[in-house]
Amino acid sequence: MSTATRDRTTVKPTLGQYLASIRTDRKLTLRQVEEATNKEVSNAYLSQIENDKIKKPSPNILHTLAELYGISFEKLMDMAGYLMSSTKRADDDRHGRVATFAEHNLTSDEETELIQYLQFIRGRNRKRDKA
Repeated sequence: MSTATRDRTTVKPTLGQYLASIRTDRKLTLRQVEEATNKEVSNAYLSQIENDKIKKPSPNILHTLAELYGISFEKLMDMAGYLMSSTKRADDDRHGRVATFAEHNLTSDEETELIQYLQFIRGRNRKRDKA
């Protein structure tokens, strides 16, 4: 695999990394999640999920977290391997789905910076492709 191809490989976050990023975005501690779920999701169990020690938590746990965080239960089920995506897309396909950071409460400044960074990456890739 060439360096250019390797650089373009998309690294998807794990279920644990994704859940940790959403919890952090919601400004919740592990203990606050435990309290908010009436101990249905213990802080220790959530920590193990977020650290990828538990890769396939039960659908009940995923549903509880989806409800608490206000995110897609189907996405969590897919990330945990319970659902098979009906369509897989190539890197150059438009995904036509909700934006990657839609679940994060971005400020307008953060959103602007993400767009600027995306433009930078696309410009860098165009230069590399021409070389």
